[in-house]
Amino acid sequence: MGGERVVTGLGPHTSDRSRLRSVSEGDVQLRHHVVHGYRRAYRIAGEGPALLLIHGIGDSSATWVDLIPGLARRYTVIAPDLLGHGASDKPRADYSVAAYANGIRDLLGVLGIDSATLVGHSFGGGVAMQFAYQFPERTERLVLVSAGGVGRQVNPVLRAVSLPGADLLLSTLSLPGMRTVTNLFNELIRRLDTDLGQDAPELLNLVDALPDATSRSAFIRTLRAVVDWRGQVVTMLDRCYLTEGMPTMLLWGSRDSVVPVEHAYGAHAAMPGSRLEIFEGAGHFPFHVDPARFLALVEDFVETTGPADWSTERWRELLRAGRGGESESDLRMASERSAT
Repeated sequence: MGGERVVTGLGPHTSDRSRLRSVSEGDVQLRHHVVHGYRRAYRIAGEGPALLLIHGIGDSSATWVDLIPGLARRYTVIAPDLLGHGASDKPRADYSVAAYANGIRDLLGVLGIDSATLVGHSFGGGVAMQFAYQFPERTERLVLVSAGGVGRQVNPVLRAVSLPGADLLLSTLSLPGMRTVTNLFNELIRRLDTDLGQDAPELLNLVDALPDATSRSAFIRTLRAVVDWRGQVVTMLDRCYLTEGMPTMLLWGSRDSVVPVEHAYGAHAAMPGSRLEIFEGAGHFPFHVDPARFLALVEDFVETTGPADWSTERWRELLRAGRGGESESDLRMASERSAT
């Protein structure tokens, strides 16, 4: 279970096809619930063990729409729009990874779900790790997709957007005529076969999803919670050892221009017993590039692992033992502070 596997194709789990259910597009429409006075949007479909899908910065539950019907054949799939994103409210609030973990816990509580397998993409991967740290008794498994929080490196564009004046920059990109300019740039870097060219169309779609000042403000506040001009400022490496005994799978694109694939290998080494799956040629959104493979990997992972067996005694033992190998200075090289 600890080795890297670069798999080009996995068939759906076939041991019990009688469990498969039909899920229509209407089953993945947005729903809403007010939690702590704020309107939260989410999608929910299917029956069975809970699978929670957490999107990245500037994105929404819509990023998972094509995957939800397939996953909902076996599982209860919940895909929220994080606060400040998508159709959820965008208050002037705490947009830290710890606050998002609390918000997910409360939404699951409203929905009557005690525990879940967490699938987190990019920033959502960091939120999933934070949730597992804060609420290990409610975390069955972790699937981290191009996750943030492993090292300082991050796309320079995100570092720039964390600087003062970013709101003006983002509003300029939404002006008439600017889309033509960005499309030309996108085509140029695609023709040059750069890693950024793999991700540029998806990243431009995120800009399009910020139609007003409120959306842009929430995006920037979320980004600044984890990125500054030097790169990522939150790490999960200092507590990865706590995932021992928790089934964990890492999925990454080999040409990720946002969070480099080297971070996948670093996280894999730091997380005892984790699986690593590399999507060759894919960028930051491997589940968009090859959704069939992504679906098969997640199904296989859930079906071939049991939920984490958490106990207060085991948690205490892990904390007292601490992490081995890397020194405190090594961790500072990755990041200067941690989510708490």
